[in-house]
Amino acid sequence: MNTMQEPLIQVRDSVAVQAPAVALISTLIQAPKTQPQGIKVSWAQHHDEVRAAQKLRYDVFAGEMGARLSTPIAGHDVDLFDNYCEHLLVRDTASDQVIGTYRVLTPVQAKRVGSTYSDTEFDLTRLRSLRERMVELGRSCVHPDHRHGGVIMALWGALAEFMTRNQLDTMIGCASIPMLHNGVVSGDVAASIWTQLQATNLAPIEYHVRPRLPLPVERLDCTLKVEAPALIKGYLRLGAKVLGAPAWDPDFNTADLPMLMRIADLPSRYRKHFLGA
Repeated sequence: MNTMQEPLIQVRDSVAVQAPAVALISTLIQAPKTQPQGIKVSWAQHHDEVRAAQKLRYDVFAGEMGARLSTPIAGHDVDLFDNYCEHLLVRDTASDQVIGTYRVLTPVQAKRVGSTYSDTEFDLTRLRSLRERMVELGRSCVHPDHRHGGVIMALWGALAEFMTRNQLDTMIGCASIPMLHNGVVSGDVAASIWTQLQATNLAPIEYHVRPRLPLPVERLDCTLKVEAPALIKGYLRLGAKVLGAPAWDPDFNTADLPMLMRIADLPSRYRKHFLGA
C-alpha cells in the first residue's frame, strides 16, 4: 500500500537498531477486510501500539499465569524477537484498549534474527524445506474480559488474509499447556494431552521435531482424562498438527507443544469464513 507509513525498523548489517519493528513484508499489510462488531483489528504501525500489546501480554502471562519474565521494560513482556515481528492487534472500539494480540515472524525477518522463537525450544531441522514460506505465530493472548470467541476468530481471520496476500502457506508455533492443575504444579496434564494428541493429531514423521528441554513424559501420569486448552483445540479444528513431544518452558512454567498448520489444510467451512473461498 502506498499509504503505509515508514517501517519502524531500521536494519544495518542485518541487525535491528530501532525497536519495536515492523518487518520488511509490511508493505503488503492491509487492514482486514471485515471488522466484527465492537472490535477493531489492525497491524501495529507505531511504537506505542506494540507497547500496548506487550503490556497485555505481561498482564496475561505474568499477572494471570505466573510466568517469570525477564524484561527490560517493567510491566511489559519484551524479548529480542519483538524487534523483528509484525504485531496484530484487536481493540475494543468503545475503550480503544488492546484486548487481543499475536506476533508474526516472517521468513525474511527470521533470517535476519537468525532463528524463530520455536528454534530455541525445539530442533526444527526437519522443517528446513518449509522455511521460505513459513511464518511463526507467537505470544497469543486475549484479555480475560473478552474470551468469548469473537476476538480470537478476528485474529485468525486477519492472519489468514495476511498469509494468502503474501503467498505464505505454513504457520508454526509453540502452544502452551499450563503446569498447574487443581492447584498443584504437575506435568501430568500436559503428558496426558500429548498422549491423546499423539494418537489423533500427529504430523507425518518427516515433520517431527525434538524438544531441547523435554517434558519427562515417561515419568508422568499420562492417563488423565483432560481436555486440551481452548487455543489448542481451536488450532486442531483449523487442521493443525502436533510435530512432536512437548518441551518444558521453565520461565512460563508451561509444557509447549510444537504445532504446524498449513493453509491448504484449512477445512472448507473455515476457508469460506476467513477467506471467502
